[in-house]
Amino acid sequence: MAAADGEGDPRPHLPDSGPPRLVASDLDGTLLHTDGSLSGRTAAAWSAAAEAGIETVLVTARPPRWLHDLERVVGPRGTAICGNGAFVYEVATRRVLETHCFEGSVVDDVVADLRRAVPSVSFAAERATGPFVADDYPDPHRDRGADRAVHGSWREVAAEPVGKLLALAPDLPVEEFLAVVEEVVGERGHLHFSGAHGLAEINAPGVTKAAGLERWATHLGIEAADVWAFGDMPNDLPMLAWAGVGWSVANGHEQVRRAADRQCPANDDDGVAQVLEAVLALKV
Repeated sequence: MAAADGEGDPRPHLPDSGPPRLVASDLDGTLLHTDGSLSGRTAAAWSAAAEAGIETVLVTARPPRWLHDLERVVGPRGTAICGNGAFVYEVATRRVLETHCFEGSVVDDVVADLRRAVPSVSFAAERATGPFVADDYPDPHRDRGADRAVHGSWREVAAEPVGKLLALAPDLPVEEFLAVVEEVVGERGHLHFSGAHGLAEINAPGVTKAAGLERWATHLGIEAADVWAFGDMPNDLPMLAWAGVGWSVANGHEQVRRAADRQCPANDDDGVAQVLEAVLALKV
């Protein structure tokens, strides 16, 4: 990837390669403000891009049900890539169109090994029908907005394939915990970190935002070179690396800012919207 723009310059500098055919964006910390809200400016720019013929897609660590409040900006095709690539979700009809889950007893084995390595660890899981939350999962981290949630002992989760396994150990520093999880999981899963509550987010091998976005672009007949992707956290890195132009928002994680091709203003300054506005101005 090319060097990113200087951090001291808040203006989005567009690449010379021309406008994108597809724009993909992370949500929390990127398209949304820090308080979780979607600004009017960003909503307008995102919709205007679609109206101008640029494909748009949201690519998020969020589970499908957390997209319902953003239905108006999901895009004309009405779908989003969720759970770090585990699900493709049709928001209007509340249907999961694709699942990319762990196979067989892998999740049970990973859970058992992590419990031995970190006795205080607790788990939740995202599945196509909704979340599972283990009885010992800390109350402040429970998904209070979940519908159709299953609560119980971990044994109950095995009845349905898991798209994303969530592991939490609040008594350990996040970086230490993630290092242990990565070592224990090994090649049995792909560890993601989106910054949410210190969670270790574990998907099946090969399941990333990049893989989900690549499938989506291929379905539309669009090559990576014609895709711009926006993100802020390490779980966005594969997607930014795959896209023709990877953008970090100015508030992004240091790893992301260093790796991105370009940098735009921060999420609270509607950085993604500023880039889209500049692109649309060129198309007039």
